[in-house]
Amino acid sequence: MNISLTQTENIHADVLLKISGSKSETNRLLILQAFYPDLSLKNASDSDDSVILRKAIDQLKKNKKTVIDVGHAGTAMRFLTAYCAIQEGLDVVLQGSERMNNRPIGALVEALQEMGATITYLNKEGFPPLHIQGSKINQNKVKISASQSSQFVTALLLIAPALPQGLQIELSDTITSESYLELSLNILQRLGIEVERNQNHIYVAPKSKLAPIPYTVESDWSSLSYYYGLLALLPNGKIRFKYYSAKSFQGDSVLKDIYLQFGVLTEFDSEQYQVTLTRVPTNYPDLIKLNLIRTPDIGQTIAVTCAGLGIPCVLEGLHTLKYKETDRLVALKTELEKLGVTSSVSDTTFTMQATNKLRADVAIATYQDHRMAMSFAPLAAKINLIIEDASVVSKSYPEFWNHFQALGVKCKFVSQKS
Repeated sequence: MNISLTQTENIHADVLLKISGSKSETNRLLILQAFYPDLSLKNASDSDDSVILRKAIDQLKKNKKTVIDVGHAGTAMRFLTAYCAIQEGLDVVLQGSERMNNRPIGALVEALQEMGATITYLNKEGFPPLHIQGSKINQNKVKISASQSSQFVTALLLIAPALPQGLQIELSDTITSESYLELSLNILQRLGIEVERNQNHIYVAPKSKLAPIPYTVESDWSSLSYYYGLLALLPNGKIRFKYYSAKSFQGDSVLKDIYLQFGVLTEFDSEQYQVTLTRVPTNYPDLIKLNLIRTPDIGQTIAVTCAGLGIPCVLEGLHTLKYKETDRLVALKTELEKLGVTSSVSDTTFTMQATNKLRADVAIATYQDHRMAMSFAPLAAKINLIIEDASVVSKSYPEFWNHFQALGVKCKFVSQKS
């Protein structure tokens, strides 16, 4: 189904929304919970990716020989590859959608093979699907490139405490999405697992058991980005959200600093565990120039905000976006051109010129990418538009359209043309 968004210049006053827990945080914790069953989670993500990972872990516990299909779930593919590799006696085929089977995983597989894992490619070298024969791993040192995806490193970090001697990881090349690596390390430390890091060397100590403590997953900052985008394009407004902390470990919490220059103020209530976003008057900069190598997932949102406000931008550090659900840089350029926005992309950078007026009543293609749908939705503050295949948001944020409607944004589902 497509969704038609009618221009909405005002939202309901001071609404309180509860976005479910961070998908990134939840999926890390689900793997750790598989090793440590006493770990209980509160406010876990209800995203498709987290549901897929939960079901896969349950399936693996019931069947030593099985086929797991993760669909579009990238974290599930990466994390399960490492998890399955150290499950002695397991015999599993791990596969995904056509797009997933064209997303590289070679660096992780090679690192696990170096540790003694038995993994073979069933189709194209360096890509899923994989045949994994789980075995006991005693090797406690490994080297891996961190330039392509921090999820490869995280996959190793998550299995490290379950290994007999823990794991020493040497990171080669430039580290990409550093904030997600820091999130992984902070989760381990919060659970009482010993972690030491000296620049590109990380040591995780073995841990046989965790204390039975509840863990509250912070709500997702990536999902919050779309409300920053919405408020930036509105003349005024205020929205409150549950389960957000001023001391967040999520890298996308940098939104609070970035969006202040767009006129969105962020205020925390630590006692209520809430955050309030408020539209305030501001003088816009002549150019937005950011390096988002630590937080590439908010690149699309920021680009669309700049388009809506008519501010040129240069967004760097986005090389990982080419390997997501779609090539996000190309998709972003293509869809913004429909709106009359001129931009250019390289392998790492998105550059956009200022546009005085956006074309209305345009249909935005989403390319089976949840972030394409949600990053363009805030333009409803400026123009009428259509978001195609709108249900794709369930990958990370199933309640997205319901929450937009709760704010008073005029959303209407319409049938796709055959």
